[in-house]
Amino acid sequence: MNPVRQRSFWMKSAQALFLGVAVCLSLGASDAGSRFTDLGHRLMCTCGCSQMLGECNHVGCPESDRMRGELRDDIAASMGDQEILNAFAAKYGVTVLAAPTTHGFNLVAWIAPFAVLAAGLLGTFLLVRHWSVGKTQLAQAGAGAQSVELDAIHEKIRRETGGDGGY
Repeated sequence: MNPVRQRSFWMKSAQALFLGVAVCLSLGASDAGSRFTDLGHRLMCTCGCSQMLGECNHVGCPESDRMRGELRDDIAASMGDQEILNAFAAKYGVTVLAAPTTHGFNLVAWIAPFAVLAAGLLGTFLLVRHWSVGKTQLAQAGAGAQSVELDAIHEKIRRETGGDGGY
């Protein structure tokens, strides 16, 4: 096969692959059902059941049917996802959002758990290091003096108890 033809073949194959991937990724992107499911999992039911709106399944829920209806109406009105989330947060408060926003003070909710974990790991590492350094220094520095002190204590016990320690 000639090099020009081979290059053309690979170029067309790459274009076909790219087109196939783009089509697969865009399937359902504008589907109202998939948007409803996606947004339903990004909102919480406000009845107190602590479930996501899309999964609130307890019988006789006074809130989920009404909120789902509002969500369907907003999607039908061609509102954007962020507009819908903002509208629900304005109406029901920020607790209706399943995840806190990633800006402002709410950023602390994302950073704090990881910061506390890192601080705990660092503290544990430093404590273990301190313990191990203390033991090695004690063993090196006081090995001779410690044995003299222990021998003196053993001799004192032997004298006070009268012999071999009861054996």
